Amino acid sequence: MPLDIDTSGYPLSEETISPSTIETIDGALTDYVKDLKVFCNTHESWKRVPVIWTSAERSFQLKDNKDLRDNNGSLIKPIITIERTGITKELSKKGSVYAPIPAVGDEKGGVLTIARKISQAETTKFANADSKRLRKQDNSKRVNNKVVYETITMPIPIYLEAGYTLTIKSEYQQQINEAITPFMTTPGGPNYFNVHKDGHSFEVFIDSNYELNNNAASLNEDARGYETQISFRVRGYIIGGDKNEERPKIIRRENAVEVKLPREHVIFGDIPEHLHISGNVPFYRE
Repeated sequence: MPLDIDTSGYPLSEETISPSTIETIDGALTDYVKDLKVFCNTHESWKRVPVIWTSAERSFQLKDNKDLRDNNGSLIKPIITIERTGITKELSKKGSVYAPIPAVGDEKGGVLTIARKISQAETTKFANADSKRLRKQDNSKRVNNKVVYETITMPIPIYLEAGYTLTIKSEYQQQINEAITPFMTTPGGPNYFNVHKDGHSFEVFIDSNYELNNNAASLNEDARGYETQISFRVRGYIIGGDKNEERPKIIRRENAVEVKLPREHVIFGDIPEHLHISGNVPFYRE
């Protein structure tokens, strides 16, 4: 007995996901650190610690956020910086697609099928054309075997592991203690969590060792400073060659529903197969 299920609250929808690039992985980890909203005590108040990407040019940092540096151009502490230290591509971390599958040899390419649906508009055209030819009307009730499917494919994801170093710099030990605590408590017991960006999800592993560097014990004339480094390993993937990829990232194809061999009937004097001659008057037959 079929179940009467109300699906009105669950409409079908299509979502477009941007291809994953190296910048997507960088942005996913950076957004995660910013979303932690790390605060610590300063001489002014309970203040949020700014997060910056270290590869940005100094002039861009000054224009993007003028509060990051003082009048002498030095960074105002406390501050959190993120740097990508390396990328590895190993065979043992290749992901679910292990075998080298060649792409389709045309200008579009594409390897993996990610979606397949009926093209309503193109299928309707074939159905109406046959109905009009056989029944002299559109949308007649009949079995339509000419169904057009739209198949969506994409290149093979390239799995890699990127290493990052997060550095917390401050002038006091208390600020370091307050800033590193969220990185210890947010993932919970295991040093593992997921980050997300543009519809993609990546796995992140935190190194168990928090490297503490400071010059508090030094008697030099340098300004006192505390620094803690936290290492991350992000297992992610990239799709396509980014801006250097000539082929599209999302490929759409439609199947052929019939094969026709054109023939010139006027030259050979043939009668079309869908016509029947009664006397000298041709008429359509079903």
